[in-house]
Amino acid sequence: MIHFRTEDEVRDDAKTILGFNKKEKGIKQGAGQITTFNQLGFKGISDKPDGWYLSDNVNDVAIILETKAEDKDIGKQVFIDELFKNIDIISTKYKKNIGILYNGNDVAVYKNKTLIATAKTLQNKQYYIDLFKDNHIDKNRIYALTKKINDLLHFKFGIKNLYHRMIFTASALVVERFGGNLEAIKNNGYAPFQNKIYNTLAKSLEEHKQQNLKIGILLEVYSEIKMNIVENQDDINTFIDCVIDISHSVNSDNWNGEDVMGIFFNEFNRYKKKSESGQVFTPEHITSFMYDLIGVSHNDRVLDATCGSGGFLVKAMANMIKEVGGINTQEAENIKKNQLFGIEFDREIFALACANMLIHKDGKTNLEQLDAREKAACEWIKAKNISKVLMNPPYERKYGCKQIVENVLNNVPNGTKCAFILPDKKLEKDKMGGLLKKHTLESIIKLPENLFDAGVTTSIFIFETGKPQNNRKIFACYMEDDGLERVKNQGRHDIKNRWGEIERYWLEVVLTKTDAKYQTHQWLDPNECLSYQKPQQAFEIFEEDFKKVILDYILFEDGVDVKTFNDNLLNKVLYQSEIENDKLVLNLQRDSNE
Repeated sequence: MIHFRTEDEVRDDAKTILGFNKKEKGIKQGAGQITTFNQLGFKGISDKPDGWYLSDNVNDVAIILETKAEDKDIGKQVFIDELFKNIDIISTKYKKNIGILYNGNDVAVYKNKTLIATAKTLQNKQYYIDLFKDNHIDKNRIYALTKKINDLLHFKFGIKNLYHRMIFTASALVVERFGGNLEAIKNNGYAPFQNKIYNTLAKSLEEHKQQNLKIGILLEVYSEIKMNIVENQDDINTFIDCVIDISHSVNSDNWNGEDVMGIFFNEFNRYKKKSESGQVFTPEHITSFMYDLIGVSHNDRVLDATCGSGGFLVKAMANMIKEVGGINTQEAENIKKNQLFGIEFDREIFALACANMLIHKDGKTNLEQLDAREKAACEWIKAKNISKVLMNPPYERKYGCKQIVENVLNNVPNGTKCAFILPDKKLEKDKMGGLLKKHTLESIIKLPENLFDAGVTTSIFIFETGKPQNNRKIFACYMEDDGLERVKNQGRHDIKNRWGEIERYWLEVVLTKTDAKYQTHQWLDPNECLSYQKPQQAFEIFEEDFKKVILDYILFEDGVDVKTFNDNLLNKVLYQSEIENDKLVLNLQRDSNE
C-alpha cells in the first residue's frame, strides 16, 4: 500500500527546505497552523498561513506558503484560491509577493499572483526572493567591454598572442568569480595586479585542483604569458573594472550560456597572427539549435570530445540549469559537477576550456587533456555513461577527424544521439560510410554557407549509435538563412530578432521530416550519397544574351576586335554625339585612322 505524507508532514518538510526554521534579525518566518496574520502584524485578521517569510522592511520580498497532503492535486482552483486569499492579505503591506503551493512533490509558484515557471522541486527561500531581481544583460555593453580589454592587452600590456590575451582575461574573470576581489588591488601598481591573479588561482582554487589536477595547466599557461610592465595605473584600473562588470553579467540567471570565450575570440581575433588562424568557434545560436535538435535535457550526461574552449558544454550547462529553475537551485550544482564532460588535446585551448567552465562556477570541471584519436580517450569516454553528444571536431584530415568521430560513436552507449558539425562532403571525401555498418545517420541539416568566416560550408550530422543503417534512407534539408547579420568587430548577430522564429521552424522540419515552406527536404540513399544534394539550377538563356553572342560572332567573322569596337563606340557616344530637337544624334562616320 502506497503511503502518502500528511499535510503536517509536508509542511514540516517545507519549513526545513525553505529555511523558515531559522532565526534572522528583522525577519518573521516560520510554518505551522497556530500563528494568525493578526500575530504577524495584520491587525484583526484571524486567518492562519501554513508558512510565511516577512521582513520588517515592507519593500523587501514577502513569501506565503500553502501546503497540502501528498495525494492532493495543487492545481485545483480551491487550493489556488486559498493561496490567493493569503497573498491579498500580505499585499496590503508588501508589493513584492511570492506565493507557493506545495504537496511534497509538486510545487507551483506565483509572483504577485501570476503563475511563473520555476524549479520543479522546492528550493531555499533565497531562490524565490531572487525572482524579483532585475538581472537584465546588455550584450552590447559586454562587447564594448571586451573591445576595451582587447585594446588594452594588445597596445598597453603588449600581449600579442591571441590565446594569451584570452587566457589572461579569462584568468582574471575566474579570480573575480571566486571571490578574489580585484577591486581591492586598484591603484596598487603593476606587480600586485599581476601577482594577485596568479596567487588567487594557485591558492583559492586549491579545492578544485584536488578534484581535477589538470586545472594546474591554467596556472602554467598563465605564468608563461609575456607582457609589458604597465606603468599607467589608469590602464590597470580600467581592465579591472571591465572584468568585474563582465563577471556580474555571467553570474545572472539571464546569462543564457553565451560562450564567454566565443565573445572574446570574436573581438580578440582582430589582432591575431597568421599562425593563429584556423580555429573555429561554433556560433552560440547553433550550439543552442543542436541542443534542441537531439533533445538534450537536464537529465542528460553531455560529451564534447573536441571541446575547444567549452562552448557546447557552457551552452548545455546554461540550458539544463534553466530547465531546473536557475543557478540558485540544488539541481544546478549536480549538473555542473556530474553531467558535463569534455576532452581537448591542445594545451592552451584546454587551459581556456578549464577557465571557461570555472567562470561559470563549474568547480569540478570534468575536462581531460587527452587525444580523442587515442585509446586512452576511448576508455575515458566509455566510463562516463554519456547520453548525448554535441561536437564540432577539427575538419582537416591531419587532425584525425574521421578517427575522432568513429571513436566517439563506438564508445558511447547504444542508442545515444550524437550531433556533429562537419564540412558538407566530409563523410564522402573521407570515406566514412563504414560508420553506418554499426550506427544510423538519421538526419543531415545543411547550414547557411556564410556561417563560418573560414569559408567552409557545413552541415549538422545526427547519428544514433549501436543501430546499423541497413539501407534506411537519410533525411536531409537546407537552412539557407539563419537571419543573422554581420556587425563590425562583433561577428554575426541576430540584430533583427529573426533567429527565434527561424529556429522553431527548422526544429519542426526535422521533427516532421517536411520542409513545407522552402521545399528543401530530401531522402538520401546512403549507398549513393552522404550529404545534402543542392539542386542544380536549370540552364537558361535570355534574348539579350543570345543577341550579344550573335553580334560578337559576326564581328569575329569580319575580323573586328570586339573590345576595340566597344571602346570606339563608347567614345562616339560620349564625344561625337549632339543633341538636336531633344534627340541624341550620333555621328558614326569613320575617321581616316579608324
